[in-house]
Amino acid sequence: MSGRPCSWLFRVTLAAAAPAAPRSSAPRPLAARPAARPRSLVPGFLGALKMEMTEMTGVSLKRGSLAVEDNDSLTPAEEAKRQKVSEGWLTKGQDGIDNNSPPSCENVPGLPEVVSAGKREKHSIAPQEEEGEEEDGLSEEGEEEGEAESFADMMKHGLTELDVGITKFVSSHQGFSGILKERYSDFVVHEIGKDGRISHLDDLSIPVDEEDPSEDVFTVLTAEEKQRLEELQLFKNKETSVAIEVVEDTKEKRTVIHQAIKSLFPGLETKTEDREGKKYIVAYHAAGKKALANPRKHSWPKSRGSYCHFVLYKENKDTMDAINVLSKYLRVKPNIFSYMGTKDKRAITVQEIAVLKITAQRLAHLNKCLMNFKLGNFSYQKNPLKLGELQGNHFTVVLRNITGTDDQVEQAMNSLKEIGFINYYGMQRFGTTAVPTYQVGRAILQNSWAEVMDLILKPRSGAEKGYLVKCREEWAKTKDPAAALRKLPVKRCVEGQLLRGLSKYGMKNIVSAFGIIPRNNRLMYIHSYQSYVWNNMVSKRIEEYGLTPVPGDLVLKGATATYIEEEDVNNYSIHDVVMPLPGFDVIYPKHKISDAYREMLTADNLDIDNMRHKIRDYSLSGAYRKIIIRPQNVSWEVVAYDDPKIPLFNTDVDNLEGKPPPVFASEGKYRALKMDFSLPPSTYATMAIREVLKMDTSIKNQTQLNTTWLR
Repeated sequence: MSGRPCSWLFRVTLAAAAPAAPRSSAPRPLAARPAARPRSLVPGFLGALKMEMTEMTGVSLKRGSLAVEDNDSLTPAEEAKRQKVSEGWLTKGQDGIDNNSPPSCENVPGLPEVVSAGKREKHSIAPQEEEGEEEDGLSEEGEEEGEAESFADMMKHGLTELDVGITKFVSSHQGFSGILKERYSDFVVHEIGKDGRISHLDDLSIPVDEEDPSEDVFTVLTAEEKQRLEELQLFKNKETSVAIEVVEDTKEKRTVIHQAIKSLFPGLETKTEDREGKKYIVAYHAAGKKALANPRKHSWPKSRGSYCHFVLYKENKDTMDAINVLSKYLRVKPNIFSYMGTKDKRAITVQEIAVLKITAQRLAHLNKCLMNFKLGNFSYQKNPLKLGELQGNHFTVVLRNITGTDDQVEQAMNSLKEIGFINYYGMQRFGTTAVPTYQVGRAILQNSWAEVMDLILKPRSGAEKGYLVKCREEWAKTKDPAAALRKLPVKRCVEGQLLRGLSKYGMKNIVSAFGIIPRNNRLMYIHSYQSYVWNNMVSKRIEEYGLTPVPGDLVLKGATATYIEEEDVNNYSIHDVVMPLPGFDVIYPKHKISDAYREMLTADNLDIDNMRHKIRDYSLSGAYRKIIIRPQNVSWEVVAYDDPKIPLFNTDVDNLEGKPPPVFASEGKYRALKMDFSLPPSTYATMAIREVLKMDTSIKNQTQLNTTWLR
């Protein structure tokens, strides 16, 4: 891992209510290869909400844009099973269930005044984009300078925090500014397992197992033979078998070839044949296409657990991308992997993964051929991992080039430790264009299907790929789904799926056409509307009653919400108070905020007393969510440094390689705030950082600021 990139390829400046630092004080961006564009430019809804449903929270300001990802999100299917309790801090031995939602704000009226601090280098690097869509010719370094202002112009129609109800902070300290993810190694996430242990990669050894084949299985086949076997395995040609001649024929050599084929190409069986006086190992399909997803039962020792659990350390890859890479190298289907939560791309992350009937030996071999991955801490277990089983994540975050005084930092971090932050749903929940995803969710709940179609497909301001813009223009001009679909080279996006549905079912059956979109993606629109309502209501609750419990507030007893009575107020703190996401199976507070819920839904032509939908998938049962999250295991230090390229702490791989920890001088050109804290699932680390810096996290706000710096 010594060859990993030393920079994030861009800088992220988080501006705050504090006065700006002198421009000359900001470190210059590191030189790097051209990168791709931001995830906010991934087609439509997929780019806005990140369908992989990420777990860690990140902020990345590229070409002035800022993308926010949630700490942990279950799939909507998991959320449906866990609708009753949301975002409680689960400690060891505590019964609690988490919901799929992201999170987090207070008593300073309105939005913070945000002032830029720092100077951007003239030749910035074009921002990152989703894996697999980097070759569209639009991400060259030379574009950046000319596009920065036009991108900002596009984002003038984007959302601000005010638009989605994020208006409050809980602390009273003066904000300051800093740079997040100047290097992606400045943001490290360690998963916290269901037993409360923080996952670390600290052991690369392979469990001793007499059943494992020799290391020769990885080298006995030539590249050409592997290619032919892979094509046979994946049914990519018309061959029904592949014959490999045994050179230097011995029984031992034949055994190794048999083992190599069976272990490296699940689904293939082998036999030995004599042909014209020569020995051949013949590979063929044993059980058809199902064999890929169901590794052979007879090849796995009965005494060994069926699942190999391991710790995955990855850099600059999200969890699904990582699993796709692993499955490709192992030549298996991705669905034999399981995990407790997905981790985002823009960070170093460490988490536990389980895989069905793949040996630790094969997994460890990947360490020799994969960049930016490391696998270790292997063990065999009887069961896979399940989404949502984790207790949370532990974050190590560096904010570089901070402007705050030591007193400001101390006040901010003590407030985070003692009070916490408001558990808002972050900006990523609502999209990046002029058509917020909550508007689509509201139209679904209203049963306004023509509006749903229009909101998803109509042209809009904001940052989108060129082909998606052309698709929208074609739709607006012709209302011909087939013609609009032809403008899309990537048809897996929500827009492409809806157009395909309209082509199949016709314009008069929008419900069925919309149903072609995967269920999880459809439900995210509705969850976005729930999040929009919740954010607005929690802001009103804090504005009306502050940070103390009041009679009529809701608290959870087990999975059941109950009211705080007058005589019990002193038995609770603000950290006990929950508020409902609207639904048919929740209760609402017994004070002014109940009326506010009703007024908001009535204004949206929805009946708060009847949240069931004629289509069962779109019926909302609701959930409860804590209004204040107090991070655990909070620690921090301010360090001085001169070189913006140097890492400010060691990663797990650094420790495995025996690298000494960095040594800091008492004084330096720059100052950095190193923060450590743990969060429960479905909360935004970005919101915790927002509370510290007192900043507005919207793309629109940050983009306009950075455009000003460039003028």
